[in-house]
Amino acid sequence: MDFQLTDEQRALKDGTRELLAGRFGRDRLRAAVEEPAPDRALWRELGAAGFFALRLPERDGGVGLGLPEAVLVLEEAGRALLPGPLVACLLLAGLVDGVATGERIAGLCDGAREPLLWEHPAGCDELILLEGDDGPAGGEADGRAEGAPGRTGGAYRSAPDRVPCAPFASVDPLTPLARVLDLPRTEPVAVDVPRLRREAALLTAAQQLGSAVRTVEMAAGHAREREQFGVPIGSFQAVKQLCAQMLVRAEIARSAVYAASVTESALDITGAKLLADEAAVRNARDCLQVHGGMGFTWEADVHLHLKRAWWHAERWGTAGGAEELLAAGLIA
Repeated sequence: MDFQLTDEQRALKDGTRELLAGRFGRDRLRAAVEEPAPDRALWRELGAAGFFALRLPERDGGVGLGLPEAVLVLEEAGRALLPGPLVACLLLAGLVDGVATGERIAGLCDGAREPLLWEHPAGCDELILLEGDDGPAGGEADGRAEGAPGRTGGAYRSAPDRVPCAPFASVDPLTPLARVLDLPRTEPVAVDVPRLRREAALLTAAQQLGSAVRTVEMAAGHAREREQFGVPIGSFQAVKQLCAQMLVRAEIARSAVYAASVTESALDITGAKLLADEAAVRNARDCLQVHGGMGFTWEADVHLHLKRAWWHAERWGTAGGAEELLAAGLIA
């Protein structure tokens, strides 16, 4: 099986990076830290560019691409630390009117996790609750190891103004959270919940990959520019080793995430999420180490990558759950 990117996929990835660099530069990132509610103008710009309609069929006004292309786009979003319920909107573009064009913002709540947390509650126009088995490997037999647990679950639509919730402290300043106290199940939604969970895990892993790659660039760039004892710190063996280890982690995660986007296997996605989480968190920590004292300051962007990596590592499958599922797959 060939996992090399096609020319069209490379163009999509490069175009997404250029789009985000032009629409969401560092000034806009810092503004989002101060005001983390989704920027409606930016959301509509992304919608006009086909960001959320990426996987919708062309007959429905979409771009007609697949999961591998969605992974490439979310990788670039993670690299840029683009805030907002990106995964939810990309997955729900065909279910909630207005999401594909960026006119409306939809959120996802995973009812299998406790506490039930809602990302960007102030900016959502519609909320979808998922119920049933926890983790990306639950559900379809063809995507699950023999003997692994799984239930089909269900999905329900709720109006945000009817959802009682309370603010919940978020480690990521770009991701405001609320704890849902009670979620009225006003209308069932016809959706494959296990598949939705698996794809949400993979797209979150793609964002983690983008962050891991970006922190490699940040560390290497600082190591080339920062001088100590009259020479760049990148010439020191200890710094070289840190940067090399970061690169290895990122590339291993890239291989796993790209492969899982093609196979769509539940165990492949579980492994990819585990590797991408590790790469994002450890790379951000090592990047902070390379930056030294300035890396601990609020002005440096390193801490934003670390905090986002911590948050995404708890979304759509944790390390402990992933290890259990992979072990069950090996035993089966």
